[in-house]
Amino acid sequence: MKTLKELKTQLLANPDTQAAYDAQAEEFAIARELIAARTRAGLTQADVAERMGTTQSTVARLEAGRAAPSLRSLQRYAQAVGCRAVVQLRHA
Repeated sequence: MKTLKELKTQLLANPDTQAAYDAQAEEFAIARELIAARTRAGLTQADVAERMGTTQSTVARLEAGRAAPSLRSLQRYAQAVGCRAVVQLRHA
């Protein structure tokens, strides 16, 4: 049985798969940041959802990294985990 790392390496050897993966890099980075903030706060997705006034499934979608969330959603999430959202523009 392959490890996750081995499977990822195998899949990303395909140029089309690598291109699709790279195209989602920013969304994945946002998702990792959300999950890290929630974990540092010691909260579950259900806890965050309750504080945001939404559902756990909505929080799960925010953390999935499949689409860029709105700035308002990021602000609400940040407040729910005891943080504040900061936007930075950097040269590519």
